[in-house]
Amino acid sequence: MATTIWVGTRKGAFALKPDARGRRHRLAGPQFLGHVVHHVVQDPRAPACLLMAAKTGHLGPTVFRSVDRGRTWKEATRPPAFRRAAEGELARAVNRVFWLTPAHATEPGRWYAGSSPAGLFRSDDAGDTWEPVAGFNDHPMRSRWATGPGTPDGEFLHSILVDPRDARHLYLGISAGGVFESLDGGADWAPLNEGVAADFLPDPTVAFGHDPHCVVQHPARPDRLYQQNHCGLYRLDRPARRWTRIGEALPRTVGDVGFPVVVDPGDADVAWVVPMDGTSVWPRTSVGGRPAVYVTRNGGRSWRRLDRGLPRRQAWLTVLRQAMCADGRSPPSLYFGTTGGTVWHGRNGGESWQCVAEHLPEIYSVTVAR
Repeated sequence: MATTIWVGTRKGAFALKPDARGRRHRLAGPQFLGHVVHHVVQDPRAPACLLMAAKTGHLGPTVFRSVDRGRTWKEATRPPAFRRAAEGELARAVNRVFWLTPAHATEPGRWYAGSSPAGLFRSDDAGDTWEPVAGFNDHPMRSRWATGPGTPDGEFLHSILVDPRDARHLYLGISAGGVFESLDGGADWAPLNEGVAADFLPDPTVAFGHDPHCVVQHPARPDRLYQQNHCGLYRLDRPARRWTRIGEALPRTVGDVGFPVVVDPGDADVAWVVPMDGTSVWPRTSVGGRPAVYVTRNGGRSWRRLDRGLPRRQAWLTVLRQAMCADGRSPPSLYFGTTGGTVWHGRNGGESWQCVAEHLPEIYSVTVAR
């Protein structure tokens, strides 16, 4: 089955289909024109199944399902929603479904979703009906872990990770709040933020309150985690609990602030990032208007700039946390989308880049399906 690159945007979903050599791309869509599409994710256990996290004008935040590789879609019968508030308790409502993750390979049909405000939800019927995960949503510490709009884009839960060796071992990220870990399938959670800077807090050594932008786990070496954070770029090798700041090896003129981080499925030491201007500039943009991808091939000890084919000047790009992916080939092709509506394809692990779609709405996610 040919590879499809799904592009979620502020006004619908698009699909890019590269040819066998990856040199020409055909753009299809839009689907759900006018609706916000935050995430489109394929189920690796059932490849014909796709889920879409969306916010529609008339249905509000919801999930759509496809069982025919995205040709047709149907809304979830019961989308993610917080439980009904008890008397005297502050009610919570899902403002957007932001993140989707398939569960463990031994749990067919199970999915996780993250929302804004920060909530965790689970489906056991391939995304048709959803239930809140009480172990997180009603955790006694939740109000302190996620205290409300801590970022300009609000509070949301993302980077839901499932250890491929153990279905009960989960990670998640909250912006702002930090990284959290569960060892019992989501019944209980604990912070996992040692070593991560929190320069925006009065006490930068706190256990939670951090702002992870994206956290990834290597599929073949699950003890290796990478984190792109508001305060730098980090790596963690379990069972250690303290993150190491690997972004300090990036050039000081570039810095180590960004949103996405992508790993090579075949090599845990290989990862790519797209640095953004981490100074006082907001929203974040490419440093100096000269966008580039940086690659490490030694776990973050050193980095190399990849910019052949990218604009050389006056290109103030922003690449969001879900808007970059690798296609899993060897060497992989990379794709990233920008808030300016362009999609870029990097052949041979990003050694050369080509714009393969433009004039799209603001891009929120770029994912691969086969």
